[in-house]
Amino acid sequence: MQIEIRPVEDTDSAALLHILEVVFAEYPGCVLDLEEVPELLQPATAFAQLGGFLWVAQQQEQVVGCVGMVPTERPERMELKKLYTLPTVRGRGLGRRLIEQVETTARQQQARFVHLWTDTRFTTAHRVYERLGYTRLPETRQLHDRSNSVEYHYEKSLR
Repeated sequence: MQIEIRPVEDTDSAALLHILEVVFAEYPGCVLDLEEVPELLQPATAFAQLGGFLWVAQQQEQVVGCVGMVPTERPERMELKKLYTLPTVRGRGLGRRLIEQVETTARQQQARFVHLWTDTRFTTAHRVYERLGYTRLPETRQLHDRSNSVEYHYEKSLR
């Protein structure tokens, strides 16, 4: 079945929250707290205000994945955000397509690097990033959130 990638709309909010709920449920201790993701209540508006982009992957009428990108304090570096896919569509290259969407747009924005933070529990995502040329950097960060998240830092040169 064909999966289309399109810009997010504010009306996609419930679908995005559903995806996060499903994904977080796969990992012990991960909790979806709306107070920690207020940008997903009006995702198109929120990402536009950040100067960024958020895309959804849609299969027929169902939103099955998403990815975003926002500028950083360094103009040559963009940050990949919110890469999530439903388990039913994994293993078919959708994660790669979503990451490539970010990289293509980052290049159009004259960025030379894409970086991201990912929960240490998301081991499948780590393998995807590494296969696509992202390098894990030495630092980690604690979010002090309800899920007690600790994140790894990854970066890729777009050159």
